[in-house]
Amino acid sequence: MQRFIQANPGLQSRFTQYFYFEDYLPNELLAIFKTICQQKHRQLDSAAEKKLLEKFTEMYANKDKSFGNGRLVRNLFETVMKRQAKRLAKFPNANKEMMMTIMPEDIIPIVKSHGRDG
Repeated sequence: MQRFIQANPGLQSRFTQYFYFEDYLPNELLAIFKTICQQKHRQLDSAAEKKLLEKFTEMYANKDKSFGNGRLVRNLFETVMKRQAKRLAKFPNANKEMMMTIMPEDIIPIVKSHGRDG
């Protein structure tokens, strides 16, 4: 947005107040993830919750200007659902509890060498 305003000198004089939003902290990102889980009738295994908090902490520590906050959490949730589906495909008799529970192996591993998802 700043680049857009600076592109036209006339705009700068029209926009004199700005709102800055702080990035969510790792525990807040986890809370958002848990809210999405509730909305989608999913639950986090306690080990998965711990792994997820570690992932959010790592992502927060390595954030850049494109850090996505809530969008990042939603995208991660969708990826976790795909990984869970792939894992459960190996269990033809998966029960409802298995299908509703997110396990540690459903969480994308942290790739420490790049700070990116793997």
